[in-house]
Amino acid sequence: MSEPAKSSEAKQQVRVAIVDDHAIFRAGVRAELVAGVEVVGEADGVGDAVLLIARTSPDVVLLDVHMPGGGGIEVIRRVHEAAATGNSPEATTSPDSGAALPRFLALSVSDDPEDVVSVIRAGARGYVTKSISGPDLIDAIERVDQGDAVFSPQLAGFVLDAFAGATAPEEDDELDLLTPREQEVLRLIARGYMYKEIARRLGISVKTVEAHTSSTLRKLQLSSRHELARWATERDLLD
Repeated sequence: MSEPAKSSEAKQQVRVAIVDDHAIFRAGVRAELVAGVEVVGEADGVGDAVLLIARTSPDVVLLDVHMPGGGGIEVIRRVHEAAATGNSPEATTSPDSGAALPRFLALSVSDDPEDVVSVIRAGARGYVTKSISGPDLIDAIERVDQGDAVFSPQLAGFVLDAFAGATAPEEDDELDLLTPREQEVLRLIARGYMYKEIARRLGISVKTVEAHTSSTLRKLQLSSRHELARWATERDLLD
């Protein structure tokens, strides 16, 4: 008798890198996460974290805020800078340069509003405290991977207050030169996607992506996709 066909493929686990300068804490987090996500590696400092991310291309980076050498904010800054310039810290072993940037989830003992707001402004998608339970942390990681912004309940108000008071962005005459589709392509290029991946995500052909890129380069008077990525990063267009 033949086996019944499987109704659907098993859900692919989110690939996670753990960055924290305390080995005992990293071991505890790994033990809590193995039931729900795939831990691809650990790092105990800024430099090692940047190398780990370049080598393993995790979906989500679980990131401590306070570490020697600049902390979580410096990790985010270096990863975004490498993506914008095309200068991989591990050129000989890093995966395809078109791999998407990971999403960052801060995990910290600190609930200081300044810490929360600064790391979110740097590019993290969420911030949870180390009192979080294992199942809740797995849920937070999966939600961040899907694009949600996730915060411990007592922290969400800090972020809402900070960004509610932000001034409206100034008009950007150069950005206004681009069509909405050109802006979409530009943001995906800046996030590190290759043309085939952009085409698949937007439901258009690779040739159309190339045409939008060429038009954008011409309008902005730039000469390469790396310059486009840098231009977009300088204007905080990665989200």
